[in-house]
Amino acid sequence: MAEPAPAVADLGILDALGGAAVDEILHAYAGFCSATDSLLSGSGDLSAGADLVAHAQSLRRHGLLSLVRDHFLRALEESFERNGSSKFWRHFEPYSDISLLESKSLIQDDEVQQVLCNALEEISSEKHYQEKCLSILVHALQSFEGDMFHGKHDAEADRIFLFSKYQLMVSSILMATLPHCFPEILHWYFKRRLEEISTMMDDGIDSPDKDDMDLDEKSMCIKAGEMDIDEGHHQGKFLDEVVKNIGKVVRDLRDLGFTSMTEDAYASAIFLLLKAKVHNLAGDDFRSSILGAVKGWIQAVPLRFFKALLSYLGDSYDYDSPSSGLKSPLASRPSSCYPGIDAPSEGLVRWQLRLEYFAYETLQDLRIAKLFEIIVDYPDSAPAIEDLKQCLEYTGQHSKLVKSFISALRYRLLTAGASTNDILHQYVSTIKALRTIDPAGIFLEAVGEPIREYLRGRKDTVKCIVTMLTDGSGGSPDGTGNAGDSLLEELNRDEESQENSVFEDGFNSDDKQAWEIAASWEPDPAEADPLKGSRNQRKVDILGMIVGIIGSKDQLVNEYRVMLAEKLLNKSDYDIDSEIRTLELLKIHFGESSMLKCEIMLNDLIDSKRTNSNIKATINQNSQTSADLEDTGLSLDNLDSTIISSNFWPPIQEETFNLPEPVDQLLSDYARRYNEVKTPRKLLWKKNIGTVKLELQFEDREMQFTVAPMHAAIIMQFQDQKSWTSKNLAIAMGVPVDVINRRTSFWISKGILAESVGSDSDDHIFLLMESGADASRNGGNTECFEEPLAGDEEGENSVASSEDQLRKEMTVYEKYIVGMLTNFGSMALDRIHNTLKMFCVADPPYDKSLQQLQSFLSGLVVEEKLELRDGMYCLKK
Repeated sequence: MAEPAPAVADLGILDALGGAAVDEILHAYAGFCSATDSLLSGSGDLSAGADLVAHAQSLRRHGLLSLVRDHFLRALEESFERNGSSKFWRHFEPYSDISLLESKSLIQDDEVQQVLCNALEEISSEKHYQEKCLSILVHALQSFEGDMFHGKHDAEADRIFLFSKYQLMVSSILMATLPHCFPEILHWYFKRRLEEISTMMDDGIDSPDKDDMDLDEKSMCIKAGEMDIDEGHHQGKFLDEVVKNIGKVVRDLRDLGFTSMTEDAYASAIFLLLKAKVHNLAGDDFRSSILGAVKGWIQAVPLRFFKALLSYLGDSYDYDSPSSGLKSPLASRPSSCYPGIDAPSEGLVRWQLRLEYFAYETLQDLRIAKLFEIIVDYPDSAPAIEDLKQCLEYTGQHSKLVKSFISALRYRLLTAGASTNDILHQYVSTIKALRTIDPAGIFLEAVGEPIREYLRGRKDTVKCIVTMLTDGSGGSPDGTGNAGDSLLEELNRDEESQENSVFEDGFNSDDKQAWEIAASWEPDPAEADPLKGSRNQRKVDILGMIVGIIGSKDQLVNEYRVMLAEKLLNKSDYDIDSEIRTLELLKIHFGESSMLKCEIMLNDLIDSKRTNSNIKATINQNSQTSADLEDTGLSLDNLDSTIISSNFWPPIQEETFNLPEPVDQLLSDYARRYNEVKTPRKLLWKKNIGTVKLELQFEDREMQFTVAPMHAAIIMQFQDQKSWTSKNLAIAMGVPVDVINRRTSFWISKGILAESVGSDSDDHIFLLMESGADASRNGGNTECFEEPLAGDEEGENSVASSEDQLRKEMTVYEKYIVGMLTNFGSMALDRIHNTLKMFCVADPPYDKSLQQLQSFLSGLVVEEKLELRDGMYCLKK
């Protein structure tokens, strides 16, 4: 309400007054001052009020209204400073040291509460008395009629003006003399009282055996629908009593002008309590959702408190009431049910919005800080991911997640100590977890870029990716990985999505749905890559993101072909059902033309099985060769061959050695029969490739092994001769002595052979251990079991690795590179790459990637043919 125009005293009128009138004014003013002093002396005696009224009316009759107001307000100010403010702050002087508030050894729990309540009661009593005195003055001024200066006076406006001036004066005096400890005292008081309410409500919510309950059961117990605001006579009585005490303190503080400070105090206290509750429920267990439990606690404790407090203070009004004024746009309707509240007030709705936002933000920060551990535990931690998704939808702070998680990745994952398999598994888990939060993959792009960049610098990245594509154990070398880490399931999803694509395309063409999509369109956030298209067109493709690490699908396909060849060549049977299934899935993603060579390799296995059966069908024909082979214990029935089309397979590693004569004769007979069946084709044996199943019989034991052909040929040399020197055995096998020493270590470790030094220190002696006792004395393993394929421990593969193939293919470009560096002195990697693409006329033409060229140049640096200085390659001097 506008301030009324004050009645200004024109002292010039005194010149026109006679001596009697002046004497009357002086007498009235002296009496008014004396009555004012008597009223405000602090004695509480209102008997001087009649004199005050008479003298005030006399002064106003002479036009001295402002003189009356100013003097009385000034006297009120002095009296309040003396009897109100100074006494009020004196109560809190013992607590000027804020640390005492938290020291239970120095003060009692209820001491500060009692001091605060007594101080408020005392100053409120003084303020109430002064307001009575002010009311006497207002009554005196309102009862006067015939105001010669103002005519008809707005009495109500005059009353409001005086009381607002007085309230402003009280607030100004208190705020000007406010001690530093008072806000902390208020915070401590509300914190203690709210902790009492929380403890009581939690005791009522939780069952006696709550320690045995899991988090889901607790969540069920505190659902809003199960809570009634009048539930339990004891709880209701306790809550009413505490809220009454708190409400009286809040009301008194508001009357003194501490409205904002009071609300800040109990708001900060309830937020601290809520934060502690969220931390307590969240913990380090990510297997359960706690968001429902937090929201239930908010409704069961803080909202019940605020409902009672607002009702006590008279701030509660119906949400749909026309008198409720302007409403918050966020609070257009209650977002959820309120326990025991039919029509929540807007004030209560606002408090719920504030509390829920704080709870969402607190839980979000906790989950973001532990996101690395959550993703490590995924999918067991899916409930925690779902909680984080809901929090981010509410707060919109996705950029905080991106920044924090990238920092965690750099310090905890992208280090030299982490294996490539572990990094890839974490990357796959990250994709799966974050696509729950971000189905469009916008923030996933930003999070995954550091991982992709780091993996591009690892030499074994391609091999590990292919292993994850083909191995159900998730690519773990020991086969202990989770099946969920295998990318085969993503290949299956691609197949299913293609089968449903026709239906989806037809469905999306519906006009009604098109309008719905248009209506729900939202712009991409600032973090989105504009080159990736809008969020409505994005799809998180795990396999595509994994392949994107390499940059070229040709590298991945070539690595898969090498791995497939190694697996097929080491098979002891023709069971390739899983390989066929994997190939069909890869064809969906990479195209049939890219996988043509792999398909031919599998067809070779199928043809080999059929050819092998046809050859063995000819064994029944009487043959002198067959009879001779049976005399040696070998038969074509014991031989299965894998016949490959070498032009479509990766280069095969060859190692020449002499086979035992019976085995060599068996292979020759098989080749002859193959020539008869497949005229005019002939077989060319790769003698070092394949597996041999052996059964070794000794005096007191039998042992079975599955070994490489070289190991089998070595041990068969001891069938007729029990002792060999390394040189003689090397001559018999047709291999260098160092190869013999390396290969015989397997049989020595199994207790089959014993090694000793001969007369020549370079010529070792190998002796066959006939008895288990002799083998045990030599430290060998004498248990009888079927040994897995030997040879892997030596790091030798049947097929040339993709790196070896690349090295061989790139050798043809070496002379071009040397020529360029001779002419230009030094060149950067990009320039060498672009120059080769433009000017190299070799056959085949240069079509390698930048990463492949860098790998080749690094090999030349290792061979000391080139030097790398400050990112520039030059010839070694």
